[in-house]
Amino acid sequence: MSSSAAAEPPSVEPTILIPSLPNDVALNCLARVPRSHHPILSLVSKPIRSLISSTLLYTTRSLINSTQHFLYLCLRVPTGSSLLFFTLNQNPRTQNYVFTPIPSLPSSHPPVGSAFAVVGHKIYVLGGSINDVPSPHVWALDCRLHTWEKAPNMRIGREFSATGVTNTKIYVIGGCVVDNWARARNWAEVFDTKTGSWSPVCSEIEFREKWMHASAVIDDKIYAMGDRGGIKYDPKNLSWDSVESELDMGWRGRGCVVNGLLYCYDYLGKIRGFDVSKGVWRELRGVDKDLPRFLCGATMANLGGKLVVVWEGSGGNGNGKEMGIWCAEIEVEEDGDGVLWGKICWSGLVLSVPCRSSIVNCVGVTLQKTLSSIRQCSGSNLSKILKKAPPVSSQFTCSSLQEEQDLE
Repeated sequence: MSSSAAAEPPSVEPTILIPSLPNDVALNCLARVPRSHHPILSLVSKPIRSLISSTLLYTTRSLINSTQHFLYLCLRVPTGSSLLFFTLNQNPRTQNYVFTPIPSLPSSHPPVGSAFAVVGHKIYVLGGSINDVPSPHVWALDCRLHTWEKAPNMRIGREFSATGVTNTKIYVIGGCVVDNWARARNWAEVFDTKTGSWSPVCSEIEFREKWMHASAVIDDKIYAMGDRGGIKYDPKNLSWDSVESELDMGWRGRGCVVNGLLYCYDYLGKIRGFDVSKGVWRELRGVDKDLPRFLCGATMANLGGKLVVVWEGSGGNGNGKEMGIWCAEIEVEEDGDGVLWGKICWSGLVLSVPCRSSIVNCVGVTLQKTLSSIRQCSGSNLSKILKKAPPVSSQFTCSSLQEEQDLE
């Protein structure tokens, strides 16, 4: 054998996603598989598993459908060592909706009183008390891949704080006792998601409440309900003020903003919407017959312009050891007379959990097509991704089996 022949590198077999199909065609096919089937799909082959664990599949999906809306649920279970997270999927066979599990918060101790914020494709979980000590820790869930990453800590520890997002910046208000200079200066702070840095926000003494019960962003202003009344902050003018008395008296529970109106439950268990420009509450009509009143643990979210209500109720296997998580999606509109009407698109039992579990929060996430996403769809990127196949973890396999059971 000659030296030149010995120096020739061994031939490398091309990585194929689906036999007999070009990879770009196979990628286009796999991108149409519902996300609820991805855990099972990842068990087919290493190249497919590599594709699912990359952003390329998400990018291709975004090109097929430029905007996608997803609902995420955070739960606390009595025997759990962490906060559990789920995403809402539709069973393609039965057309029923179910919450399927995704990786839980990577914390050895589940925090109590964490705040939540959504910026782009990430859900941020901020603070909360661990063993009765307010924490400054921040975690971010990448909703494209369902992976967690550690974000920069807040300047001080917080529990039961209020959050609001404007211009990709996260504002965090309250959740701490103002008993020293550092906490007074950082009673409110802002996180720039582009630079990854925290900065203090100047606040006035009379507005510094410890615990916040609810928050929302309306017309780029951050509204928060405290122990002794509501407050609002205008990031543009750097100004603080008290909320209107009508809003303060009627805002109860965890609500959300849809089409510029704040929706929540009132004392009678009815859904109402508040119009900031007019300073009035209005009942949402057309949904009373199909929704129970006084929903236990009810929380609301904006899902692509629709009002989603999630609540705790009966359900499970009937042995008294399980409870049900229920969900309803409502299309809301205002008629020419200013009356709010709701039309229930669907509602039903979406998850069975152990008794004494509780809803922590529920948020909607919108994944949109971007120019940078389009640039990722190239043959060279696909080849690089397929060469890296992560091992199948036991957690991934277990979620696959659980998801398969939920979809049957």
